[in-house]
Amino acid sequence: MSQTDSASSIQAKAIAATWRALSSCSLSALWRLARLLGPLVYRFSRRERQVTDINLREVFPELPPDRRRAQGRQSMVHSTATMLELGFAWMASPQRVEASVRAVHGRELLDDARAEGRGVIVLAPHYGNWEILNFWLSSHFPFTAMYEPPKIAGLDPVIRHGRERMGASLVPTNPRGVASLLKALKRSEAVGILPDQVPSWGSGVFADFFHRPAYTATLLPKLVARTQARVVTGVAKRRNGHGFDIHFLAADERVYAADEAISARGVNASVEAAIDLDPVQYQWEYKRYRKTPEEEQGHPEFRRFRLYR
Repeated sequence: MSQTDSASSIQAKAIAATWRALSSCSLSALWRLARLLGPLVYRFSRRERQVTDINLREVFPELPPDRRRAQGRQSMVHSTATMLELGFAWMASPQRVEASVRAVHGRELLDDARAEGRGVIVLAPHYGNWEILNFWLSSHFPFTAMYEPPKIAGLDPVIRHGRERMGASLVPTNPRGVASLLKALKRSEAVGILPDQVPSWGSGVFADFFHRPAYTATLLPKLVARTQARVVTGVAKRRNGHGFDIHFLAADERVYAADEAISARGVNASVEAAIDLDPVQYQWEYKRYRKTPEEEQGHPEFRRFRLYR
């Protein structure tokens, strides 16, 4: 084993041990810890603070700067809480995790679709605690989701076990994985896709996300066209130390359009509706607008149009 591999292995073991220790903590204790650490992350992590502030400025330009900064700090508390809750979602007893889900809104959207013999595509944005959503979905439905191994290879078996332990089927983010999603939908099962990650060039189109063009994946219309699946948005909304409420929302009707640009706008509108439940629970430190139309068009000065410097 090389020195680099050895260091990576030690790092993975330390992270896994931390998750295991945190899994025994109550959600209220983890929330209190997040409230202590979140503002520190916002203050001292320059990259996260800048990206969060830029995103909030673009999305909520009408808010005074002090209100946006307050939202940024609150958002960082929620992002910190999500990281602290990973051990709970993946390693705590299934009974504890199930009990943390205090209410489920909109389950009939999934039940009705399956009763009609349709599969269900769940758009699961980075909102609240998406690992709790994965746990609940895989506990109550045959569920398939795409999975990309982490950069720290030693964490792969830990994360994979945590996500699969209630029966979820994880498939790779490649054509073989897409084929698995299609098969699951044709069996009238549920599949999850991430609607707010920036895809690689050639796998998306630009569509407005809060009034600014964001490069958005075009996988959804391909799945809908071949399976006639229903589409819903799903989130696990945090109750700030007192569990989670799961919300399933009917997707914007434009997601069913054959035109990829129209469908992508429907996807982003669906994510916007979920964010509106409580905007500070969204992961604003992600560079959602990092690709620009000018870059795609080969504009010689495309760097000038970059939002993030």
